Amino acid sequence: MSTQTLPAFYQRPRPLAAERDGDLSLAPAAGYQFAAGSNSVPVIAAEFTLACKHYPILFLDGAPPQAVALLGLRNGENLFVDADGTWESGAYIPAYVRRYPFIFLENREKAEFTLCIDEAASSLSHGGPNKLFEGGQPTEVTRNALAFCSDYQGHYNATTEFVEALIKADLLVENRADVTLKDGQKLSLAGFKVIDEAKFNQLPAEDFQRWRERGWLALAYAHFISVSNWAGLVDRTSQRPATN
Repeated sequence: MSTQTLPAFYQRPRPLAAERDGDLSLAPAAGYQFAAGSNSVPVIAAEFTLACKHYPILFLDGAPPQAVALLGLRNGENLFVDADGTWESGAYIPAYVRRYPFIFLENREKAEFTLCIDEAASSLSHGGPNKLFEGGQPTEVTRNALAFCSDYQGHYNATTEFVEALIKADLLVENRADVTLKDGQKLSLAGFKVIDEAKFNQLPAEDFQRWRERGWLALAYAHFISVSNWAGLVDRTSQRPATN
């Protein structure tokens, strides 16, 4: 990974290796301070029905295109993480966040993935009790991380397929949010897309049937439901002064 293509949160991801990381440990409850500066994170299809209760789900262009949960209206501000790094109680924590500091690194030539860790993560230490390797073998911590990342990657690929289907059907439209806070401050958020509900409702019957079979209708409906969370983000933003 180059520094220009690093995913959000990750600063120095590298492959895990028993010979190098034999005394590396992971703090069991390090908090979410690492996510405090991200106003959006990717979400996978499997969590749409949970995420839609708390965050607007939007779509971003890219290679590949992504579905994201919007966590704040200002750049660099996550409204769901407080100064102590605590995620708001009762609010769903996206899998992308829970995966950190682990991540899969793809070797496209070999068509395989390697479990990596962000060595810059504050949750890592040397010689702690929650070791990643024991006797040269992965501990339960590392095995669980591998299983989580593997499951996440499968769902991520399925989500990409859904977003690409939205693009192919010409259902995504550019959107812009212009917000006036209670104190008169004006904010603008652009660069995201939403599903055009009118176009969605005009899907041909055969496409509608295919989408239902693929489980994509539920994802579209979750997106529509998530739009109701805009008002909550505006209220939260009004209650939290800008840091700059």
